[in-house]
Amino acid sequence: MNKVWLIIQREFLIRVKKKSFLIATIVVPLIIPAVIGGLIYIMMKEAESAKADTVMVVDESGQFSLDSTKNTKRFHFVALPMKLEQAKKTYNETKDFALLYVPVFDLNRPEGLVIYTQENPSIEKISDLESILEERVRDLKLQEFKIDKEVLKNLKTSINLKQINLTDTGEEKSSNSGILYGMGFALGIMIYIFVLVYGIQIMQGVIDEKTSKVVEVIVSSVKPFQLMLGKIVGIAAVGVLQFLIWIVLISFLSTGVLGYFGLKMPQKQMMEEVSKKIKDEDVKQVVQQQQVQSNVKINELLKNASEIPFAKIAFVFVFYFLGGYLLYGALFAAVGSAVESMQESQQFQFPITLPLLIGYLGLFMFILRDPHGSVSFWLSIIPFTSPVAMVGRIAFDVPGWQLALSMLMLVGGFIFTTWIAGRIYRVGILMTGTKVNWKVMVKWFMLRE
Repeated sequence: MNKVWLIIQREFLIRVKKKSFLIATIVVPLIIPAVIGGLIYIMMKEAESAKADTVMVVDESGQFSLDSTKNTKRFHFVALPMKLEQAKKTYNETKDFALLYVPVFDLNRPEGLVIYTQENPSIEKISDLESILEERVRDLKLQEFKIDKEVLKNLKTSINLKQINLTDTGEEKSSNSGILYGMGFALGIMIYIFVLVYGIQIMQGVIDEKTSKVVEVIVSSVKPFQLMLGKIVGIAAVGVLQFLIWIVLISFLSTGVLGYFGLKMPQKQMMEEVSKKIKDEDVKQVVQQQQVQSNVKINELLKNASEIPFAKIAFVFVFYFLGGYLLYGALFAAVGSAVESMQESQQFQFPITLPLLIGYLGLFMFILRDPHGSVSFWLSIIPFTSPVAMVGRIAFDVPGWQLALSMLMLVGGFIFTTWIAGRIYRVGILMTGTKVNWKVMVKWFMLRE
């Protein structure tokens, strides 16, 4: 055990003392908030300086009336009193955004509307334009059925369900599915990325030592299995340290950046300017009510967040990060011992990472859609998918027995993969010049000590 500890120290210190580790650990947390801040700044500036896109309109139906009176911040409409073919020629002579053709249509089946563009437009612009047209058709239907718009508007009511979880003891806890979804989404992706990245680091380290013949000196004093275990745990310690530093720095810096730009968001400035200029007390009261409602929603969101057991989630995240890393790290180490270059390892990487990929895809297809469904349950129990699946489920208050069973299975899975990898590692680490495939690796596994 003392030899394994020495190998763990060696692997940890070698990587921590590297300039690349220091740079990555410090620079990455600085880059991410800087990128966020830069993108928000560019978005705000672009929104301030954006000009409305000109849309030429040929309205043969005579019902849309998309002229300058219908202009929005996004679109500037210009009616063309001419036939479509002539309008196409006129449009091609300009640099305008689009030509909209509205034929005579049935209100119940508004078909045949066409938009002509000189380049492929974004889905957002097409969606905005479709919304404008849908609203106009809706207004025409209201006129046909002689329904007052204001009456219909007053009939529309929005419902915001307050979520309360009842415990077995009858205790009530507020909840918010949106927050839980976001946490599951973020944590699941982080596990997937970190396990994959640090697993490949193990494989690269084993390949480097094998090709440099350093391993031949090391295995003369320690057993190959001890070397493999020490390398896996040592790199895991590096990963945990780096991850904790990133979490602290990124959280602190990102909060500062978002807080700074949040005070300068255009919507907030516009609301303040409008409230200053408004003289009508009734309208002022409406604006104040909207602000009060917004503050209530924020306070409710913070209250829901305070009910989340962050300490439990952090513990579960670290456990599954280490468990998943150790499980897959052993397999990556076995592959690294069998090959002599990263190119040779590619044929083995996909089968190894396929279960992890299944867990990643299952996160979106099953877990976040139905965290307590049967598929979500099995994905979070099977050791090869549980690191991503259970971390994605944990925020949704997973039953204690399921969490305990999943953890137990993951520990068993790590022991099982370490045993398999160790039998391959003890032979492969000293083999050079051998063309390796799955058949050869199985043969190494079956060899007796």
